[in-house]
Amino acid sequence: MEEYDVLVVGSGSGMNIASNAVEKGLEVAVVDRDPLGGTCLNRGCIPSKIMIYPADVIREADRAKKIGVDFPEPEINFKKIMERTRKIYLDDRKQMKKSVDLTPNINFYDDVGTFTSDYTMEVSGETITADKIFLFSGARPLIPPIKGIEETDYFTNRNIFEINEKPESLIIIGGGYIAVEFAHIFSSLGTKVTVLEQMNRLLPNHDPEISELLKEKLSSWMDARTNHLVTKVGERNGEKYVIAQNTQSGEEVEITGESILVATGRKSNADLLETEKTGVKTDEKGWIEVNDYLETTKENVWAGGDATGKHMFKHVANYEAAIAWHNAFSDHKATPNYHAVPSAVFTRPQIASVGLTVEKAKENHEVLIGRSEYKSTAKGYAMAEEDGFCKLIID
Repeated sequence: MEEYDVLVVGSGSGMNIASNAVEKGLEVAVVDRDPLGGTCLNRGCIPSKIMIYPADVIREADRAKKIGVDFPEPEINFKKIMERTRKIYLDDRKQMKKSVDLTPNINFYDDVGTFTSDYTMEVSGETITADKIFLFSGARPLIPPIKGIEETDYFTNRNIFEINEKPESLIIIGGGYIAVEFAHIFSSLGTKVTVLEQMNRLLPNHDPEISELLKEKLSSWMDARTNHLVTKVGERNGEKYVIAQNTQSGEEVEITGESILVATGRKSNADLLETEKTGVKTDEKGWIEVNDYLETTKENVWAGGDATGKHMFKHVANYEAAIAWHNAFSDHKATPNYHAVPSAVFTRPQIASVGLTVEKAKENHEVLIGRSEYKSTAKGYAMAEEDGFCKLIID
């Protein structure tokens, strides 16, 4: 049995904890079935933004016509875009691996680790244990129980960055931030895109006015449908098909396309770890339960990031990693403050928000709402920004 001072599960924001432990001279184990760097580096924030920029350039060229500048039709080298996208995370991953290999008091286990008893994990045929454990094990795509989904090939954020050929048509199941970002990417690059969201609006956790504007803008480039529940998917004659039911009228529609992207949410990786065997409880949806100090139900085990399902953003996971580390080695515990968590969605139009939505603010506050459109400013007019706006919600 290998004994460590610190065990970190997850190599995204968990590596911040591992780095702190190394600097403290502790013996550290890092366990992750996925590549070093976590979702943000390998399958999330960073590669998606590399793909988004060419899409933004194309849409900006379209808008330039309004200000008297006409560009020729773009020639898109999709393979080059994808190679450039992969290069950044492959290079960074390689550098991270090199750093880990050169650090004597850290071992990286590139495999799924499962708990077998208190503070004890089985990984890659070895048994390891640690005095303090940090579960920053992340999340993975939540695949809904759609009829035919297990027999049909589909993309998620885990494999979409591996393609080299642009699909001629793409059906996106879901209407959250992952769905609308990829909808923007592929529609801009020339793919025929259909978005199917079962809720009554896209980005249902955002301000309704934002959702309304987003659907209006996206609908000028693609088929964006809300109130459509996907009930069946399949493949026939070399193409995919999706059957969706309009949740208001009950009418069924069939949509065909070359590829399907499933972006219907995320689920915690805690079940893969069998956390119950070390006394760490999860809620009814599988998210790791933590208290105000990011302590789990087991003493000397902390958790944060996507594994807890609270605020699934990289900057929040980094923040929680710092809090968890502090609480593990300090007599004065700290609590994270989620009062004003910033977020951004890099679709078209781009969306940024911080703090409560109007709906949430009205639940416990008397609010004053200020609103101004970009086009009412000189810069907004210069950019031909006809639809953008800024909204302030004040207590």
